[in-house]
Amino acid sequence: MQDRSISVAVFGGRGRMGQTLRTCLDDHPRLRPGAVLEQGYTLSPLDGCDVAIDFTSPLAAAAHAQACVERGVALVIGTTGLTHQHEEALRAASVHVPIVYSSNMSIGVNLLAALVRQTAAQLGPEYDIEIVELHHNRKIDAPSGTALMLGREAAAGRGQSLDDLRAKPREGQSAPRRGGEIGFSSLRGGDIPGEHTVYFVGEAERLELTHRAGNRLIFARGALRAAEWVAGRTPGLYSMRNVLEVSTPAI
Repeated sequence: MQDRSISVAVFGGRGRMGQTLRTCLDDHPRLRPGAVLEQGYTLSPLDGCDVAIDFTSPLAAAAHAQACVERGVALVIGTTGLTHQHEEALRAASVHVPIVYSSNMSIGVNLLAALVRQTAAQLGPEYDIEIVELHHNRKIDAPSGTALMLGREAAAGRGQSLDDLRAKPREGQSAPRRGGEIGFSSLRGGDIPGEHTVYFVGEAERLELTHRAGNRLIFARGALRAAEWVAGRTPGLYSMRNVLEVSTPAI
């Protein structure tokens, strides 16, 4: 086994994702387990750690970013549901330490996002875009952070922002679909880790791009790949696209 020289702290280490990360760390050839931190922690456990990984809550993630700044620790954030205010806190922290932030740490999802941008650019506004996401019945944010990420990529492919193209929720006697808008549907049930499909619907044809998560291991593996990549980087706000060498903005 190679020298496991990069020490990784896990915020929310007793949660479902935290426990999955800890299991994967035990067998990782280049990363070693560091501190396991919960909300209400002190800063001192971060001493000696090279990277921290956060899968907690939006408010906690912003506070954890500041803690990493104070200890000079790189950070990987896979927490979803961050508002613009939380993202601004990450930008401020990234001036001092390197941060990888993504609404979805799956390598497959991030490659899907690149395909969505490319497809939206090629097909043009005459193709309607609808994004459908399905998650377990305990998920509280909707649409999911991943669905919104895919929406941003689709809008960017058309040279616009998601704020300009996002469709209003449909219920009852809704207005006809506006040309070029991007719609979202959120389904909840059972214990599904996550499924996302982007539909491009034109006249007489439909293209579907889908990713299905079988379990949380894919998110943990992606986060550990990001942790290995970000250790020792210069300060900045990075995305999984940077980790995978697909260059697009982080937020």
